[in-house]
Amino acid sequence: MRRIKTAVFISGRGSNMEALIAAAKDPAYPAEIALVFSNDPEAFGLKTAAAAGVEALAIDHRPFGKNRAAHEALIDAALRERGIELVALAGYMRILTPFLTGAWAGRMLNIHPSLLPKYPGLHTHARALEAGDAQAGCTVHWVTEVLDDGPTLGQARVPILPGDDEDALAARVLVEEHKLYPAVLATVAATFSSPA
Repeated sequence: MRRIKTAVFISGRGSNMEALIAAAKDPAYPAEIALVFSNDPEAFGLKTAAAAGVEALAIDHRPFGKNRAAHEALIDAALRERGIELVALAGYMRILTPFLTGAWAGRMLNIHPSLLPKYPGLHTHARALEAGDAQAGCTVHWVTEVLDDGPTLGQARVPILPGDDEDALAARVLVEEHKLYPAVLATVAATFSSPA
């Protein structure tokens, strides 16, 4: 079986990245985590990735100011140089331009901590609690140029319990994220049979 070379994008500690790296340690897993990328050279997850033997790359967005296209051109070139075939956004907090989402259309997925289409963007747990929802959860979806709007690839649900606050709910959802993302990435990678 040919394993699909996958890059994981992070902006912080990278707990979903850790779950993907752990899943990919199984030789039968259809994706190889070949690169962890961050826009923040200080992102803690870069150290975690390097310690796991995965190439860790940072291209700081700050020197580019408002020129997102120039920053993304370097990211795109780095992915192509390494033969990356799939991109998994995992807590990557930059909004991507149509350049990068278009270049990787059908090959870039994201995990979001709500049951999309509910609560795209930030503060998802607070919004679910404020709305009085009975359930919360997470969604893996294809990335498009519209934020958190691509077709759904998988969801996991958790009940919202009496007395839940944002932290308690977020922690319960995160447990499900760490199961859902590796499962969905495996399904997607298994459908890829040739390099990009």
